[in-house]
Amino acid sequence: MNNYDENIKAALEKFESVLRGQLARVEKINAAGDFVDYSKLDTLTIGVCGGDGIGPIITEAAQRVLEYLLADEVKAGKVKFKVIDGLTIENRAACNKAIPDDVMDELYKCNVILKGPTTTPRAGDPWPNIESANVAMRKNLDLFANVRPVKVPEKGIDWTFFRENTEGSYAVGSLGVNVTDDLAVDFCVTTTEGTNRIARLAFDYARKNNKNRVSIITKANIIKTTDGKFLRICEEIAKEYPEITTDEWFIDIMTAKLVDEKRRTDFKVFILPNLYGDIITDEAAEFQGGVGTAGSANIGKKYAMFEAIHGSAPRMIKEGRGKFADPCSMLRASVLLLSHIGRQAEADKLERALDICMFEEKKYKITGRDTGATCAEFADYVMDTIKGIQ
Repeated sequence: MNNYDENIKAALEKFESVLRGQLARVEKINAAGDFVDYSKLDTLTIGVCGGDGIGPIITEAAQRVLEYLLADEVKAGKVKFKVIDGLTIENRAACNKAIPDDVMDELYKCNVILKGPTTTPRAGDPWPNIESANVAMRKNLDLFANVRPVKVPEKGIDWTFFRENTEGSYAVGSLGVNVTDDLAVDFCVTTTEGTNRIARLAFDYARKNNKNRVSIITKANIIKTTDGKFLRICEEIAKEYPEITTDEWFIDIMTAKLVDEKRRTDFKVFILPNLYGDIITDEAAEFQGGVGTAGSANIGKKYAMFEAIHGSAPRMIKEGRGKFADPCSMLRASVLLLSHIGRQAEADKLERALDICMFEEKKYKITGRDTGATCAEFADYVMDTIKGIQ
Protein backbone atom coordinates (compact mmCIF):
# COMPACT_ATOMS: atom_id res chain seq x y z
CA MET A 1 0.00 0.00 0.00
CA ASN A 2 1.30 3.46 -0.90
CA ASN A 3 2.20 5.87 1.87
CA TYR A 4 0.89 9.28 0.83
CA ASP A 5 1.74 11.17 4.03
CA GLU A 6 4.47 13.29 2.44
CA ASN A 7 2.32 14.06 -0.60
CA ILE A 8 -0.59 15.11 1.57
CA LYS A 9 1.63 17.23 3.81
CA ALA A 10 3.06 19.09 0.81
CA ALA A 11 -0.43 19.58 -0.64
CA LEU A 12 -1.73 20.92 2.68
CA GLU A 13 1.11 23.44 2.81
CA LYS A 14 0.21 24.63 -0.66
CA PHE A 15 -3.46 24.77 0.25
CA GLU A 16 -2.67 26.79 3.38
CA SER A 17 -0.77 29.32 1.26
CA VAL A 18 -3.74 29.62 -1.11
CA LEU A 19 -6.17 30.10 1.78
CA ARG A 20 -4.04 32.79 3.42
CA GLY A 21 -3.78 34.64 0.12
CA GLN A 22 -7.53 34.51 -0.40
CA LEU A 23 -8.27 35.64 3.16
CA ALA A 24 -5.98 38.63 2.63
CA ARG A 25 -7.92 39.40 -0.57
CA VAL A 26 -11.20 39.16 1.35
CA GLU A 27 -9.98 41.75 3.83
CA LYS A 28 -8.98 44.03 0.97
CA ILE A 29 -12.30 43.87 -0.86
CA ASN A 30 -14.24 44.22 2.40
CA ALA A 31 -12.35 47.46 3.06
CA ALA A 32 -12.95 48.92 -0.41
CA GLY A 33 -14.91 52.15 -0.51
CA ASP A 34 -17.81 53.20 -2.70
CA PHE A 35 -17.79 53.50 -6.48
CA VAL A 36 -16.02 56.55 -7.85
CA ASP A 37 -18.36 59.42 -8.70
CA TYR A 38 -17.27 60.50 -12.18
CA SER A 39 -19.40 63.64 -12.03
CA LYS A 40 -17.13 65.03 -9.31
CA LEU A 41 -13.88 64.67 -11.29
CA ASP A 42 -12.30 67.83 -12.69
CA THR A 43 -10.89 65.79 -15.57
CA LEU A 44 -11.90 62.26 -16.52
CA THR A 45 -9.02 60.34 -18.10
CA ILE A 46 -9.72 57.59 -20.65
CA GLY A 47 -6.70 55.37 -21.23
CA VAL A 48 -6.39 53.79 -24.68
CA CYS A 49 -4.34 50.58 -25.07
CA GLY A 50 -4.16 49.16 -28.58
CA GLY A 51 -2.85 45.71 -27.68
CA ASP A 52 -1.85 43.17 -30.36
CA GLY A 53 -2.84 42.18 -33.87
CA ILE A 54 -5.95 44.02 -35.02
CA GLY A 55 -6.23 45.64 -31.57
CA PRO A 56 -4.64 48.99 -32.45
CA ILE A 57 -6.80 49.26 -35.59
CA ILE A 58 -10.20 48.69 -33.99
CA THR A 59 -9.24 50.61 -30.84
CA GLU A 60 -8.22 53.66 -32.87
CA ALA A 61 -11.59 53.55 -34.64
CA ALA A 62 -13.44 53.40 -31.32
CA GLN A 63 -11.36 56.27 -29.95
CA ARG A 64 -12.31 58.42 -32.95
CA VAL A 65 -16.02 57.76 -32.35
CA LEU A 66 -15.69 58.51 -28.63
CA GLU A 67 -13.83 61.74 -29.33
CA TYR A 68 -16.58 62.72 -31.76
CA LEU A 69 -19.32 62.08 -29.17
CA LEU A 70 -17.41 63.80 -26.37
CA ALA A 71 -15.96 66.62 -28.47
CA ASP A 72 -17.35 69.45 -26.32
CA GLU A 73 -16.02 67.93 -23.10
CA VAL A 74 -12.63 67.20 -24.67
CA LYS A 75 -12.40 70.80 -25.85
CA ALA A 76 -13.34 72.06 -22.36
CA GLY A 77 -10.74 69.82 -20.71
CA LYS A 78 -13.35 67.75 -18.86
CA VAL A 79 -12.36 64.56 -20.69
CA LYS A 80 -8.84 63.55 -21.70
CA PHE A 81 -7.63 60.62 -23.79
CA LYS A 82 -4.29 59.06 -22.81
CA VAL A 83 -2.74 56.65 -25.34
CA ILE A 84 -0.73 54.03 -23.49
CA ASP A 85 1.77 52.02 -25.51
CA GLY A 86 3.65 48.99 -24.26
CA LEU A 87 0.89 46.39 -23.93
CA THR A 88 2.10 44.47 -27.00
CA ILE A 89 3.19 40.86 -26.64
CA GLU A 90 6.70 41.85 -27.76
CA ASN A 91 7.10 44.35 -24.92
CA ARG A 92 5.43 42.11 -22.36
CA ALA A 93 7.69 39.23 -23.35
CA ALA A 94 10.80 41.43 -23.19
CA CYS A 95 9.85 42.45 -19.64
CA ASN A 96 8.68 38.89 -18.84
CA LYS A 97 5.54 40.35 -17.25
CA ALA A 98 1.84 40.19 -18.06
CA ILE A 99 1.81 43.99 -17.75
CA PRO A 100 5.14 45.87 -17.57
CA ASP A 101 5.52 48.04 -14.47
CA ASP A 102 5.69 51.32 -16.42
CA VAL A 103 2.51 50.43 -18.31
CA MET A 104 0.73 49.52 -15.07
CA ASP A 105 1.77 52.85 -13.57
CA GLU A 106 0.14 54.65 -16.51
CA LEU A 107 -3.04 52.58 -16.17
CA TYR A 108 -3.33 53.56 -12.51
CA LYS A 109 -3.45 57.21 -13.65
CA CYS A 110 -6.60 56.60 -15.72
CA ASN A 111 -10.21 56.40 -14.60
CA VAL A 112 -11.42 54.11 -17.36
CA ILE A 113 -9.53 52.15 -20.01
CA LEU A 114 -10.39 51.25 -23.61
CA LYS A 115 -8.33 48.15 -24.36
CA GLY A 116 -7.71 46.24 -27.57
CA PRO A 117 -7.26 42.44 -27.56
CA THR A 118 -3.92 41.11 -26.32
CA THR A 119 -2.11 37.87 -27.07
CA THR A 120 -1.76 35.32 -24.26
CA PRO A 121 1.13 32.87 -24.82
CA ARG A 122 0.36 29.17 -24.96
CA ALA A 123 2.34 25.98 -25.50
CA GLY A 124 4.28 26.09 -28.76
CA ASP A 125 4.36 29.89 -28.98
CA PRO A 126 7.74 31.65 -29.20
CA TRP A 127 6.87 33.74 -26.15
CA PRO A 128 7.61 33.10 -22.45
CA ASN A 129 4.72 31.67 -20.43
CA ILE A 130 3.52 34.97 -18.95
CA GLU A 131 0.07 35.47 -17.43
CA SER A 132 -2.79 36.90 -19.47
CA ALA A 133 -2.72 40.71 -19.54
CA ASN A 134 -6.49 40.65 -19.05
CA VAL A 135 -6.27 38.52 -15.92
CA ALA A 136 -3.45 40.69 -14.54
CA MET A 137 -5.40 43.89 -15.20
CA ARG A 138 -8.52 42.51 -13.55
CA LYS A 139 -6.52 41.52 -10.48
CA ASN A 140 -4.47 44.73 -10.19
CA LEU A 141 -7.45 47.04 -10.71
CA ASP A 142 -9.94 44.75 -8.90
CA LEU A 143 -12.31 44.67 -11.87
CA PHE A 144 -14.79 42.29 -10.34
CA ALA A 145 -17.65 42.47 -12.84
CA ASN A 146 -17.47 41.43 -16.48
CA VAL A 147 -20.54 42.87 -18.22
CA ARG A 148 -21.42 41.61 -21.68
CA PRO A 149 -24.53 42.69 -23.62
CA VAL A 150 -25.91 40.73 -26.57
CA LYS A 151 -28.65 42.19 -28.76
CA VAL A 152 -30.41 40.75 -31.83
CA PRO A 153 -33.61 42.82 -32.32
CA GLU A 154 -35.13 40.66 -35.06
CA LYS A 155 -34.94 37.60 -32.78
CA GLY A 156 -36.20 39.41 -29.69
CA ILE A 157 -32.85 38.92 -27.93
CA ASP A 158 -31.73 41.63 -25.48
CA TRP A 159 -29.45 40.03 -22.90
CA THR A 160 -26.94 41.46 -20.44
CA PHE A 161 -24.58 39.09 -18.62
CA PHE A 162 -22.94 39.96 -15.28
CA ARG A 163 -20.06 37.53 -14.93
CA GLU A 164 -18.12 37.56 -11.65
CA ASN A 165 -14.57 38.30 -12.75
CA THR A 166 -12.19 37.60 -9.86
CA GLU A 167 -13.38 34.48 -8.09
CA GLY A 168 -14.86 31.07 -8.90
CA SER A 169 -12.72 28.51 -10.69
CA TYR A 170 -10.43 31.20 -12.13
CA ALA A 171 -9.48 32.89 -8.86
CA VAL A 172 -6.43 30.72 -8.24
CA GLY A 173 -6.37 28.87 -11.54
CA SER A 174 -2.59 28.64 -11.65
CA LEU A 175 -2.23 27.53 -8.02
CA GLY A 176 -3.68 24.02 -8.15
CA VAL A 177 -1.82 21.09 -6.61
CA ASN A 178 -0.45 17.95 -8.24
CA VAL A 179 -0.78 15.82 -5.10
CA THR A 180 0.73 12.79 -6.86
CA ASP A 181 1.30 11.81 -10.46
CA ASP A 182 -2.23 10.38 -10.36
CA LEU A 183 -4.10 13.17 -8.55
CA ALA A 184 -4.42 16.88 -9.37
CA VAL A 185 -6.64 19.29 -7.43
CA ASP A 186 -7.74 22.82 -8.29
CA PHE A 187 -9.64 25.32 -6.17
CA CYS A 188 -12.92 27.20 -6.57
CA VAL A 189 -13.44 30.34 -4.49
CA THR A 190 -16.62 32.18 -3.46
CA THR A 191 -16.63 35.05 -0.96
CA THR A 192 -19.48 36.94 0.64
CA GLU A 193 -18.51 40.43 -0.53
CA GLY A 194 -17.32 39.13 -3.91
CA THR A 195 -20.81 37.78 -4.57
CA ASN A 196 -22.62 40.70 -2.92
CA ARG A 197 -21.05 43.28 -5.18
CA ILE A 198 -21.64 41.45 -8.49
CA ALA A 199 -25.25 40.65 -7.54
CA ARG A 200 -26.01 44.21 -6.46
CA LEU A 201 -24.45 45.63 -9.64
CA ALA A 202 -26.65 43.35 -11.76
CA PHE A 203 -29.86 44.17 -9.91
CA ASP A 204 -29.08 47.91 -9.92
CA TYR A 205 -28.52 47.71 -13.67
CA ALA A 206 -31.83 45.91 -14.15
CA ARG A 207 -33.67 48.54 -12.09
CA LYS A 208 -32.05 51.53 -13.82
CA ASN A 209 -32.61 50.09 -17.31
CA ASN A 210 -36.17 48.80 -16.77
CA LYS A 211 -35.20 45.15 -17.15
CA ASN A 212 -37.88 43.08 -15.47
CA ARG A 213 -36.08 39.75 -15.04
CA VAL A 214 -32.79 38.66 -13.46
CA SER A 215 -31.65 35.04 -13.79
CA ILE A 216 -29.11 33.53 -11.39
CA ILE A 217 -27.00 30.81 -13.06
CA THR A 218 -25.10 28.21 -11.02
CA LYS A 219 -24.61 24.47 -10.61
CA ALA A 220 -25.57 24.63 -6.94
CA ASN A 221 -27.23 21.22 -6.99
CA ILE A 222 -23.78 19.63 -7.49
CA ILE A 223 -21.22 22.29 -6.49
CA LYS A 224 -23.02 22.77 -3.20
CA THR A 225 -20.54 24.85 -1.19
CA THR A 226 -19.25 27.59 -3.50
CA ASP A 227 -22.10 27.68 -6.04
CA GLY A 228 -24.55 27.20 -3.17
CA LYS A 229 -23.15 30.27 -1.41
CA PHE A 230 -23.26 32.30 -4.63
CA LEU A 231 -26.92 31.37 -5.16
CA ARG A 232 -28.00 32.08 -1.57
CA ILE A 233 -26.42 35.53 -1.52
CA CYS A 234 -27.95 36.48 -4.89
CA GLU A 235 -31.36 35.35 -3.65
CA GLU A 236 -31.05 37.49 -0.52
CA ILE A 237 -30.15 40.59 -2.54
CA ALA A 238 -33.03 39.89 -4.93
CA LYS A 239 -35.46 40.53 -2.05
CA GLU A 240 -34.43 44.20 -2.12
CA TYR A 241 -35.74 44.47 -5.70
CA PRO A 242 -39.34 43.22 -5.45
CA GLU A 243 -40.36 44.75 -8.78
CA ILE A 244 -37.91 42.45 -10.60
CA THR A 245 -38.75 38.81 -11.31
CA THR A 246 -35.84 36.63 -10.16
CA ASP A 247 -35.35 33.04 -11.20
CA GLU A 248 -32.54 30.51 -10.93
CA TRP A 249 -31.16 28.11 -13.50
CA PHE A 250 -28.42 25.51 -13.66
CA ILE A 251 -25.71 26.28 -16.20
CA ASP A 252 -26.26 23.16 -18.30
CA ILE A 253 -29.97 23.75 -18.93
CA MET A 254 -29.38 27.48 -19.44
CA THR A 255 -27.01 26.77 -22.34
CA ALA A 256 -29.89 24.83 -23.90
CA LYS A 257 -32.52 27.47 -23.18
CA LEU A 258 -30.50 30.16 -24.98
CA VAL A 259 -31.14 28.27 -28.22
CA ASP A 260 -34.80 27.60 -27.36
CA GLU A 261 -36.73 30.06 -29.52
CA LYS A 262 -39.80 29.76 -27.28
CA ARG A 263 -37.97 30.67 -24.06
CA ARG A 264 -34.87 32.71 -24.87
CA THR A 265 -36.71 36.00 -25.32
CA ASP A 266 -37.88 35.79 -21.69
CA PHE A 267 -34.36 36.35 -20.37
CA LYS A 268 -32.98 39.84 -19.71
CA VAL A 269 -30.17 39.99 -17.12
CA PHE A 270 -27.97 37.12 -15.94
CA ILE A 271 -25.66 36.75 -12.90
CA LEU A 272 -23.02 34.02 -13.17
CA PRO A 273 -19.81 32.83 -11.50
CA ASN A 274 -16.61 33.25 -13.50
CA LEU A 275 -16.26 29.98 -15.44
CA TYR A 276 -19.92 29.69 -16.46
CA GLY A 277 -19.98 33.31 -17.55
CA ASP A 278 -16.89 32.83 -19.70
CA ILE A 279 -18.48 29.93 -21.57
CA ILE A 280 -22.06 31.10 -21.97
CA THR A 281 -21.25 34.63 -23.13
CA ASP A 282 -19.32 33.25 -26.10
CA GLU A 283 -22.33 31.09 -26.96
CA ALA A 284 -24.60 34.11 -26.64
CA ALA A 285 -22.37 36.26 -28.85
CA GLU A 286 -22.88 33.81 -31.74
CA PHE A 287 -26.51 34.91 -32.00
CA GLN A 288 -25.35 38.47 -32.61
CA GLY A 289 -22.89 37.49 -35.31
CA GLY A 290 -19.98 36.04 -33.35
CA VAL A 291 -17.50 37.22 -30.77
CA GLY A 292 -16.24 39.84 -33.23
CA THR A 293 -19.45 41.82 -32.69
CA ALA A 294 -19.48 41.75 -28.89
CA GLY A 295 -17.94 44.18 -26.43
CA SER A 296 -17.58 43.91 -22.70
CA ALA A 297 -17.02 45.98 -19.58
CA ASN A 298 -14.79 45.08 -16.65
CA ILE A 299 -16.07 47.09 -13.70
CA GLY A 300 -14.46 47.85 -10.36
CA LYS A 301 -15.18 50.44 -7.70
CA LYS A 302 -12.25 52.69 -8.64
CA TYR A 303 -11.37 51.62 -12.19
CA ALA A 304 -13.11 50.16 -15.23
CA MET A 305 -11.83 48.63 -18.45
CA PHE A 306 -13.76 48.15 -21.71
CA GLU A 307 -12.76 45.71 -24.44
CA ALA A 308 -13.73 43.36 -27.24
CA ILE A 309 -14.32 39.75 -26.18
CA HIS A 310 -12.40 38.26 -29.10
CA GLY A 311 -8.69 37.71 -29.64
CA SER A 312 -6.06 39.67 -31.55
CA ALA A 313 -6.56 37.87 -34.89
CA PRO A 314 -2.86 37.64 -35.85
CA ARG A 315 -3.79 35.82 -39.07
CA MET A 316 -5.57 38.92 -40.38
CA ILE A 317 -2.39 40.94 -39.86
CA LYS A 318 -0.20 38.24 -41.40
CA GLU A 319 -2.44 38.12 -44.47
CA GLY A 320 -2.52 41.92 -44.80
CA ARG A 321 -6.22 42.18 -43.96
CA GLY A 322 -5.90 44.20 -40.76
CA LYS A 323 -7.54 47.34 -42.15
CA PHE A 324 -10.71 45.30 -42.81
CA ALA A 325 -11.10 44.33 -39.14
CA ASP A 326 -14.59 44.74 -37.66
CA PRO A 327 -14.69 47.55 -35.04
CA CYS A 328 -18.19 46.68 -33.79
CA SER A 329 -16.87 44.85 -30.74
CA MET A 330 -14.93 47.91 -29.59
CA LEU A 331 -17.81 50.21 -30.47
CA ARG A 332 -20.21 48.10 -28.40
CA ALA A 333 -17.66 48.29 -25.57
CA SER A 334 -17.63 52.06 -26.04
CA VAL A 335 -21.40 52.15 -25.43
CA LEU A 336 -20.74 50.51 -22.07
CA LEU A 337 -17.91 52.95 -21.34
CA LEU A 338 -20.10 55.98 -22.02
CA SER A 339 -22.90 54.62 -19.87
CA HIS A 340 -20.52 53.80 -17.03
CA ILE A 341 -19.08 57.32 -16.86
CA GLY A 342 -22.55 58.87 -16.80
CA ARG A 343 -22.78 59.96 -20.44
CA GLN A 344 -25.98 58.04 -21.04
CA ALA A 345 -27.31 60.28 -23.83
CA GLU A 346 -24.12 59.69 -25.83
CA ALA A 347 -24.25 55.97 -25.04
CA ASP A 348 -27.83 55.76 -26.30
CA LYS A 349 -26.91 57.56 -29.53
CA LEU A 350 -24.00 55.23 -30.21
CA GLU A 351 -26.05 52.13 -29.42
CA ARG A 352 -28.85 53.29 -31.72
CA ALA A 353 -26.37 54.08 -34.50
CA LEU A 354 -24.82 50.62 -34.19
CA ASP A 355 -28.25 48.98 -34.36
CA ILE A 356 -28.95 50.93 -37.57
CA CYS A 357 -25.56 50.21 -39.13
CA MET A 358 -25.37 46.54 -38.11
CA PHE A 359 -28.98 45.37 -38.36
CA GLU A 360 -31.12 47.83 -40.31
CA GLU A 361 -29.55 49.89 -43.11
CA LYS A 362 -26.36 47.86 -43.57
CA LYS A 363 -24.99 50.34 -46.15
CA TYR A 364 -21.49 49.17 -45.29
CA LYS A 365 -20.75 45.56 -44.43
CA ILE A 366 -17.65 44.28 -42.69
CA THR A 367 -16.44 40.97 -44.12
CA GLY A 368 -12.85 40.93 -42.86
CA ARG A 369 -11.67 41.12 -46.49
CA ASP A 370 -11.62 43.54 -49.38
CA THR A 371 -15.14 42.42 -50.26
CA GLY A 372 -16.38 44.67 -47.46
CA ALA A 373 -15.76 48.00 -45.81
CA THR A 374 -12.58 48.90 -44.00
CA CYS A 375 -12.58 49.47 -40.26
CA ALA A 376 -12.13 53.22 -40.80
CA GLU A 377 -14.97 53.39 -43.33
CA PHE A 378 -17.35 51.64 -40.95
CA ALA A 379 -16.40 54.01 -38.11
CA ASP A 380 -17.14 56.95 -40.42
CA TYR A 381 -20.50 55.34 -41.27
CA VAL A 382 -21.35 55.12 -37.57
CA MET A 383 -20.44 58.77 -36.98
CA ASP A 384 -22.49 59.89 -39.99
CA THR A 385 -25.42 57.90 -38.62
CA ILE A 386 -25.07 59.52 -35.19
CA LYS A 387 -25.54 62.92 -36.83
CA GLY A 388 -29.07 61.97 -37.80
CA ILE A 389 -30.10 60.74 -34.34
CA GLN A 390 -31.94 63.23 -32.15
